[in-house]
Amino acid sequence: MSNQPTVTINDYVGFDTVSKQMERKFLKRGLNFNIVLVGESGMGKTTLVNTIFAGHLVDSHGRRSAQEQLRKTTEIIPTTQIIEENNIRLRLTVVDTPGFGDQTNNDGCWVPVIKYIKDQHAAYLERELKPQRDRSINDTRVHACLYFLNPGTKGLRPIDIEALKRLTEVVNVIPVLAKSDSCTIEERAIIKKRFKDELNQHRIMVYPYASDEDDEEDLALNLRIKELMPFAVVGSEDVYSENGVPFRGRRHAWGVINVDNEEHCDFIHLRNFMLRTHLYDLIEITAQRHYESFRTQQLRQIKELRAAQAQAQGMSQQQIAPMQNMMHKQQA
Repeated sequence: MSNQPTVTINDYVGFDTVSKQMERKFLKRGLNFNIVLVGESGMGKTTLVNTIFAGHLVDSHGRRSAQEQLRKTTEIIPTTQIIEENNIRLRLTVVDTPGFGDQTNNDGCWVPVIKYIKDQHAAYLERELKPQRDRSINDTRVHACLYFLNPGTKGLRPIDIEALKRLTEVVNVIPVLAKSDSCTIEERAIIKKRFKDELNQHRIMVYPYASDEDDEEDLALNLRIKELMPFAVVGSEDVYSENGVPFRGRRHAWGVINVDNEEHCDFIHLRNFMLRTHLYDLIEITAQRHYESFRTQQLRQIKELRAAQAQAQGMSQQQIAPMQNMMHKQQA
């Protein structure tokens, strides 16, 4: 910002209504939000998404029986739904990745996921570079990756380390500790600390990132989020009732877990983080950080390719010129 002095005006002009104008345009256009779910089968990936959005939006693509064969490779299965809340229309795409980490040899199981994310960047770039662009480009870029950690491993596996390193380069990764009701409160605290220490040890930068634009409120909020990570979550679409009050939960022999109770799990913190405080930032960071990095790299490659083609054509002309001169002399 410049250091020019602020001028006070005496009469009401009306440009302060620009926020309402922007809101009206925003409401008409709607919002795209795209999530990819990464984790081995049985971690409750689709159940968690359905719990976050309080509706059955996505069907499970995992194995339904022991007789069903394991998938040989990681599959990419996107599901798109349009949901509306208080006149805000959200086009939600959830990309499931059944088969990830389910094999004996999981080398390269993250490759299809990375390819899908980059393909969406490439598709957006292609639409952006068209001579006659659409006024509003359909945004299929992945804005968030929920990476499901298995509490039974009690630490990052080699596949987790490699996959997380690759994913954090291209997408905003949010780590979650799946099915945390399988541990005691004490075990959960120990496992979360171990995961957090290993993420720092391997220099894996998960979302949210530090920014020079953050004010004190943003910094304090992001610090609280970092302390909670990985989010110890429990997802459920089953509804129970206590004192006439319905709630979503999971029944155990010793009682029922209320997924919305922050004393039982971190689900409420994850939902608030993704939807109520950082939804727009996830979209903005995807455009400014991950897509911009991809765009710069692609345009640089195009420039280098054109330069190489021009150089090759120039060399060809130099090789042809002596032959042409000789032919002219012979004809003369």
